[in-house]
Amino acid sequence: MIRNIIQILVLIALIVFSIVVWEKLKNFKLLDEDKINTTHHILLKEMTNMGKLELIKYSYRDVVEQEIVRDFLPDPKAILIVQGEAVGCLDLTLIKEKDIYFKGDTIIVNLPDPEICNHKIDHSKSKIYKTDYAFLNEALLLDEAYKKAENQILESALSSDILDQTKKNAETLLKPLIENLSGKKVVIHFQLKTKLNKLK
Repeated sequence: MIRNIIQILVLIALIVFSIVVWEKLKNFKLLDEDKINTTHHILLKEMTNMGKLELIKYSYRDVVEQEIVRDFLPDPKAILIVQGEAVGCLDLTLIKEKDIYFKGDTIIVNLPDPEICNHKIDHSKSKIYKTDYAFLNEALLLDEAYKKAENQILESALSSDILDQTKKNAETLLKPLIENLSGKKVVIHFQLKTKLNKLK
């Protein structure tokens, strides 16, 4: 029974991942398929087991002002409008058999701590608003601005309630599912072992 529940949790993660991939690919169309001839020589480099169940996504918009301070020449400056996201999830591969046990007619499920499994800049929705005196330093200026913006997204996500909301969504999704499959009452706990340190 316990092993079946673990398998179900991993299966849920795979189904969610498959749905996300399908949604991204289903609208992709080649402009003129008859005129395109492509040959691929692809080599599998690495295979990774996917076991992270994404439960919530926070979207962010940040106005970034980046400047390189110089002693003599004018200071290169850039203003960017950056959009990005942070995703809260559970790593279901961390669940062991000992984390699921019976107590009378109740199933106790100890889930791993929620985590931010992904945070990134959406470059397709971000734009450079203005640059001054950038010239030869534009690439460096913009790269640093995007790095700072990506770090700020993680910092903001950790400072918000994204991890608490991930826990609530996990209970909302998994508790009724396991109760329906097992026919027993389910109590969900979190291990709360991870220390979430803010970026310095």
